[in-house]
Amino acid sequence: MLIVKQFAPRMQNDSQSKAILLMNLGSPDSFENKDVKKYLTEFLMDERVIDISQPFRSLLVKGIIVPFRTSGSAAKYKTIWTKDGSPLVHLTATLTKAVSATTDIPAAFCMRYGSPTAKDTLEELQATFPDLDELIVLPLYPHYAMSSYETAVEDVKDAFSKKNYSFSLKIVPPFYNHPAYINALAQSMAPYLQAEYDLMLFSYHGIPERHVKKTDPNKNHCLEQKDCCNVDSPAHHFCYRHQVFETTKLTAQHLRLPKDKYSVSFQSRLGRDKWLQPATAELLKELPAKGIKKLVIACPAFVSDCLETLEEIEMEGREIFMEAGGESYTLIPCLNTLPVWVEAVGTIIKDMDKRDFDVKSKAAKELIS
Repeated sequence: MLIVKQFAPRMQNDSQSKAILLMNLGSPDSFENKDVKKYLTEFLMDERVIDISQPFRSLLVKGIIVPFRTSGSAAKYKTIWTKDGSPLVHLTATLTKAVSATTDIPAAFCMRYGSPTAKDTLEELQATFPDLDELIVLPLYPHYAMSSYETAVEDVKDAFSKKNYSFSLKIVPPFYNHPAYINALAQSMAPYLQAEYDLMLFSYHGIPERHVKKTDPNKNHCLEQKDCCNVDSPAHHFCYRHQVFETTKLTAQHLRLPKDKYSVSFQSRLGRDKWLQPATAELLKELPAKGIKKLVIACPAFVSDCLETLEEIEMEGREIFMEAGGESYTLIPCLNTLPVWVEAVGTIIKDMDKRDFDVKSKAAKELIS
């Protein structure tokens, strides 16, 4: 399943000093209940996803959430499954192959949950390239959050620490404001904004507000200071809310969108805690009554289409909006394997040492070192 094997013959006789590892979220092995149950359990038992004590997390996940959600989630996965299997896994594999071809550096991919795992991928890279000196790890999460970027980084570092590998790890920081990412986003969106529309909605994956506060290194800025996302602070290196607002602002500027033509919302809420607002589902119900009848929507937190884009936004979101009185609803696909995105990945990797926000705090240095 690992892409690196496809490039081994070409590189086998060379002394290969560098390789690339792309990390994505993951997917069940199939849409069958047993595989979905296994995936949900692994995902929700992550202490950075549901950040409560292990005994209570185990009781909540294994005793309540997974038993009640498995069959419904399996039915949803079935609606997006293709002949190639999971869209997210297939798109990540295709992207990996394209990145290797354009950078001339062998690349592999792994998933935070499900397969292929970080452990298996690291071992295969070592076996395939015994002279490897450096592995460049790119988590495919544009924005920092403890439940996405951070857990992916810690997962690969944990796997790496358990064996004496010949190579070192170099982690690419979040790329939410990298010009190549912004340009790729804008180019992917531009064709869908040629027709008449009332609003362009940037729908990001939601997180609990407490996660934003927990990743604030000073514990007194995020959601504590007035207009915190626009007041310069070291907390912004780790603030999901600030970073998605920056992505939105920069992409809107690139597309020359008037301020009254775009907005931000947050999707995929779980549980009763206070999450970032406004909620996408609630907003979709309200917009038609406010005169927003023609909607264009994108999900920039995801670089690959997955359950949260193909089912939650394309299917459920469309139904909510149209039943509320909407007239047209257009979902812009994720970056997936667009050539401009493939090129952007190579640029982001090349520029990783030039990013200024990865060296301004001790915590940031420790995370990406």
